[in-house]
Amino acid sequence: MKEITDKPKPKHALSSMQCPAHLSDVDLFGTGACEHWYEAYDILHREAPVHKIPGEGFAPGTDAFILTKHEDIAAVVRDQERFPLPGSLMVQQLCAAEADPFETPNVNIMMAAMTTLRPNPQMWRSHRQELTDPWVGPGAGRNEAMVNRVAQELIDRWIERGTVEFVSEFAQPLPQMVMANVLGWPMEDLKLLKYYGDGTVKPFVYGSGHRNILPQEEIDSQFEVLAEFKAYTQELITRKRARPAEDMISFLTQVEYSPLARRLADDEINGVVYAMVIGGLETTQYALAEQVQLLIEHPDVWRQLKAERGLVRAFTEEAMRLRAPTQGLSTRITSQDEVFQGVRVPKGSFLHLRWAAANIDPQEWDEPQTLRLDRKAGTRHLTFSQGARVCPGASLSRLEQVVAWNRLLDAVEEFEYTDDNNFLHQPGIMLATDHLNLAVRRAGAPSTGNT
Repeated sequence: MKEITDKPKPKHALSSMQCPAHLSDVDLFGTGACEHWYEAYDILHREAPVHKIPGEGFAPGTDAFILTKHEDIAAVVRDQERFPLPGSLMVQQLCAAEADPFETPNVNIMMAAMTTLRPNPQMWRSHRQELTDPWVGPGAGRNEAMVNRVAQELIDRWIERGTVEFVSEFAQPLPQMVMANVLGWPMEDLKLLKYYGDGTVKPFVYGSGHRNILPQEEIDSQFEVLAEFKAYTQELITRKRARPAEDMISFLTQVEYSPLARRLADDEINGVVYAMVIGGLETTQYALAEQVQLLIEHPDVWRQLKAERGLVRAFTEEAMRLRAPTQGLSTRITSQDEVFQGVRVPKGSFLHLRWAAANIDPQEWDEPQTLRLDRKAGTRHLTFSQGARVCPGASLSRLEQVVAWNRLLDAVEEFEYTDDNNFLHQPGIMLATDHLNLAVRRAGAPSTGNT
């Protein structure tokens, strides 16, 4: 295999949007914007670290503001009383309404389940500690052997072939198979898991603006998929109640939830499964796809990881800092007048927290866009958020990434790009490479070129 010198074609030339040169050019949400996000972040950091989006607030007559500084976003996510979540406000509205949230139109099963399982910060903590942490949280070491087995199974399918479409043959099926094992989802229905997972994240891919709004016909289509998802999950719950196994759904049918002093109802379990699927598939897929590109573009880092496996975790953290899978979310509202970076933000404003920009904030990081394995406190990036509402599946995703790269480092001597890539990302707010065709030399195989 020849020396790895290929670089991705410039995404700027492929994008339908021009690369921004001035603040007036910056549009983080337009068609093709994802290919220019990081150039836009440099402009925002310099000229508008708090950037107003007029008329795009949570309520009529209010505005939205894009935050890009690490210190601002870290402060916001740690204080959910001062900066409440829109979802929490919606849950409060559902709790106050007379209608059954599980029967309310255009309310997904996860949101409905939140009204009983986690309607306030105290019960949110209980939900994490009692229902999800045992399976995907920091102490869920039960998954390590399984993740190793899944990663090796996937590698074995293509390692001798010499080529791999890295997204569909590794980065995507790895978290799908892991989540199927965790939940107790039948492996023969793995395609259904992807189908339902795509349904849950549809607004974040095809929605418009910072609020990820779908047209009504697309909302109707999404809820048809979610109805199928709910019905399928209900069948699983019924089977697991009758014959429990060693999986999360079985566990949820048996556990007594302390704040309610009872076992969970079927719809509540369905809501937890929805939350696991919406958060458990995409992040790891996108992280792995960006990480393999970083390693091809930095062969010295690949060789360093080969020699020092203890650096794999540092690499995955640094890669998530540099290429955040979820670039940002409009996920907080101001409960009072605020000032960020000298800019007044009125009460009731929508805050779009741009994790990816905060992760390369030059006031927080030396050489912010340089891949370095020696960064101190590398986990202080905001890819999984921080504080009480940190992503509940962060530990599982981190485990998947570390295991994946250890198995790949064992099996692969070298990756390189082939000539049939365009490196474009999918639309939406996630940094999601569509496909990556790679040539691969198996570890121990002789080189066919200058290496």
